[in-house]
Amino acid sequence: MSEFVSDSAASSAWAIKRFGDQASRLITAVPVQLAKAHSKAHATHLAAELKKRSPYGVTLAEAVRENLADMARELQESVRDVRGYEYAVINDHALFPFRYADKPKAVDRARLPANTSPTRRRLFKAHGPQPREALFDLGDDLTTEEYLGLHEAFEELGASTKLVCLFFTADAESGIHVIYWGEAHLEPDRTFTWLHREQLTIARAA
Repeated sequence: MSEFVSDSAASSAWAIKRFGDQASRLITAVPVQLAKAHSKAHATHLAAELKKRSPYGVTLAEAVRENLADMARELQESVRDVRGYEYAVINDHALFPFRYADKPKAVDRARLPANTSPTRRRLFKAHGPQPREALFDLGDDLTTEEYLGLHEAFEELGASTKLVCLFFTADAESGIHVIYWGEAHLEPDRTFTWLHREQLTIARAA
């Protein structure tokens, strides 16, 4: 399997505030973990020998989560389990990876799929950037069951944990095209309003 390296850049004030002493390590490590995940997903894609319904996307999503969790453990940081999915938590900030397109596309056009699980939406409601006093407000469209589910996800990840979006595009042949991380508010139409975002350097094969 190929080895990957990332040309690290200086940590921004935003990254240092969120991740503390780990900021510079993450700027280097995150792109490498995404590149390694693509390598695994690409191998699965080739082994399947399918032109349609390729397992690439599913394998990539799982490999990215696993790789980020392993990275967190190597950095002696936390890994939290939410409904069977592990999330890397660095300095009380959980990385939320999401491949928003299979071709190069402006991150402003990112949108959660309609079939996105309620748990992932609750993570944004519970941990995304928004006024804390509005965190558990019950709106007319939020049932008691949904409220309890939101609270459950909040407790699983940790009351003080904030969500950091890790958005990227990739395809089986070209690999990772672009990577962004930052803070984004999930809108009712499943689009995102970015409060802050930064582009990370793509890792390259050594």
